[in-house]
Amino acid sequence: MLKITSGFILGLIFGLTLETTNEVFAPLGVIFMNLLKMIVIPLIFLSLIVAVNHSNPADLGRIGVKVFPIYVITTAISVAIGLIIATLLQPGKGVTFSNDITLTIPERQGFLDTIINMVPTNIFKAFADGHILSVVFMAIITGLAILYMTHSTDNKQQKMGNTLMTFVEAANEATLKILNGILEYAPIGIFGITAATIGAQGIDTVIALGKFIVTSYLGVILLLVVFYPLILKLWGGKVIQFYKDIKESMLTAFVTCSSLGTLPITLKAAKTAGIDDRIAKLTLPIGATVNMNGTALRLGIAVIFASEIIGVSLSPVDLVSIVVIGTLAAVGTAGVPGAGLIAMAAVFTQAGLPIEIVALTAGINILVDMIFTLGNVTGDLVAAKMVDLSERRYLAKQKQ
Repeated sequence: MLKITSGFILGLIFGLTLETTNEVFAPLGVIFMNLLKMIVIPLIFLSLIVAVNHSNPADLGRIGVKVFPIYVITTAISVAIGLIIATLLQPGKGVTFSNDITLTIPERQGFLDTIINMVPTNIFKAFADGHILSVVFMAIITGLAILYMTHSTDNKQQKMGNTLMTFVEAANEATLKILNGILEYAPIGIFGITAATIGAQGIDTVIALGKFIVTSYLGVILLLVVFYPLILKLWGGKVIQFYKDIKESMLTAFVTCSSLGTLPITLKAAKTAGIDDRIAKLTLPIGATVNMNGTALRLGIAVIFASEIIGVSLSPVDLVSIVVIGTLAAVGTAGVPGAGLIAMAAVFTQAGLPIEIVALTAGINILVDMIFTLGNVTGDLVAAKMVDLSERRYLAKQKQ
């Protein structure tokens, strides 16, 4: 954490004092961005398969029918909140790239094309092209196939399913190790990105990054004080007591920037909050990988930030498409530090926005990752509490 922040600060100092001569450091940032692009597909694919298999078919049935719609709906609303608050605060207004910086703007797909292309005709091409929606689709159906194999009554099927799952878990762990290695290089990459970008852009970019941070924090505060309390109230929960019960988990998430790393504390907080242990153990491990409300909010803000920088106006159809893309990208984002940058890169590619703009926010990633992870973990616990309250009402009716 300290190293990444130091890299950003050094980049600022070099950028503001040496200005355009900092172009010599640009390759350091290019390497960092290439590393992020390299890891995005295996990280999303493997982590989603593992998440699907953190349950058994019987429990996944009834509880899954309740919790997955909650995940999808709250994530989609979070993307929308990010779009709205960024539109109001305009964090990218006035920021422009130097003419010396080349932007790669992918061709933007229509809404229907986005939905249709979720199902690939060639899975290998989809993976090679980095088509995030197809990767999410393949990960979910592969995860379900393995899940039903591991719980099959046929011993041969069960053995093969367990073998596949052992391989997937090992591959997922190896991918996370690679990501950790990339994050070790991150301070150098961030220094290169910041020095070169700030050197070319000057103080305007620094101010824009400050506005991006403020917008991010205000967005998550909106989730915490308006959105989450509202849905908890609708489900019959006690908001103030709930927040008191989970405060330790919230603080840990803020400090560690990792939903997965916070999971043991989150499970403990769920028990304190009176969430049934069976529900907590089923929903929270999946939620730590799948339910990313804070990250979804970030994606909404980042899309507006990027569109303002390049001067592109997004139509209502574009915004609806981005909500869909952002929701699926957030669902496919692993709950580890730095993964939000990968989700941003994926969404920008799908939305037809320059992936290079991800580099502008990479330097302050640690500052915003803290608050977005807090939003993620709190959202996991809110979803678990909603399912718990629903199950209690269901069981009460069954006893009558």
